[in-house]
Amino acid sequence: MASDSSSGERQNLQGNVACALGAIAAGCRFYAGYPITPSSEIAEQMAARLPKVDGVFVQMEDEIASIGAILGASVGGVKSMTATSGPGFSLMQEGLGYASQAEIPCVIIDVMRGGPSTGMPTRPSQGDVMQARWGSHGDRPVIALAPASVGEVFEQMLRAFNLSETLRTPVVVLIDEAIAHLSETIDLSSSMPTPLASRKVATGDVAGFLPYAATDDGVPAMQCPGDGYRSHMTGLTHGEDGFPTQDPATVERVMRQLLGKLDRNMEQIECFETLECDDVDVLVVAYGITARAARRAVVSARERGLRAGLLRPITLWPFPERRFRELASSANTVLIPEMNAGQLCVELERLCPHPGPVVRLNRIDGECISPRQILEQIEKLHAHD
Repeated sequence: MASDSSSGERQNLQGNVACALGAIAAGCRFYAGYPITPSSEIAEQMAARLPKVDGVFVQMEDEIASIGAILGASVGGVKSMTATSGPGFSLMQEGLGYASQAEIPCVIIDVMRGGPSTGMPTRPSQGDVMQARWGSHGDRPVIALAPASVGEVFEQMLRAFNLSETLRTPVVVLIDEAIAHLSETIDLSSSMPTPLASRKVATGDVAGFLPYAATDDGVPAMQCPGDGYRSHMTGLTHGEDGFPTQDPATVERVMRQLLGKLDRNMEQIECFETLECDDVDVLVVAYGITARAARRAVVSARERGLRAGLLRPITLWPFPERRFRELASSANTVLIPEMNAGQLCVELERLCPHPGPVVRLNRIDGECISPRQILEQIEKLHAHD
């Protein structure tokens, strides 16, 4: 595979640079985007590196055009992506809904910053968690990944493209500003064990081809312009033939297939990490940069004899519900530190298997949550038990 990433050497990289290198290593060959802080380094890197691997970079006039361009390139058979931040991510939601309904593979990077509106462009936040899940209208499949280190940004970019291609769905990668601008030394060669995946392509009888035919894994084969397979692609509800329909039975069948394909393939989608969860009183659930602080806090708590543990969802959506329920069932308290006013906690309150408290620890001032803040909260919760 052609690449200019010098993947055999240890490199000191910024998170946004690792994001671009991961995309190219995954086979991305088309990028369309509009520069926006704090994601702009991704566009800069893609502009410099894509031509070296026979790829194409296009700066678009806005984020709406950006999502449209990558969907068009993907339908043409090219692995495609864009990057943005919260305000631009808002503008992309209609395109994301279209990609979900038409089952078009693509990857969208959202480097989260303080909000709402233009907010704090240079400060970290985790305020787009629920936008990633519910930002576009209607019921649709959603995959969102949340890396917590520079090395993991690279790894999850590979995974994002693999999931997008194999499941024919948009995949969102949520990177908070702190991770995006963090510099760490990583060995890219050790982050390349995952075989690169390609979408399932149409084969067989041209005349009888159904672009949204039911399959065992819920993922229909995809045609490419010029390969002889006729397809009608639309954001309207459609039948197996791709043409619009409002017939209730047909809509129900095709929508159930669309919504069910993630459940059928959860083994390859779900990804999480646990720490010290065998005998946990306080279960900390954290992601992104906050998970790094939580890890330190949990280690310090254990040194003090406090039974704290960490669940870190790497696949944030779909959330690892089964594992959370298992861990929460034996914990006295669930502690959720987030750089927002409380977004993931709403979901975890619903999932909690018993009436034990779900405690919030939130910052919305543009600063990261520190290990000390989490440790102090763990100590308070233990004192109340």
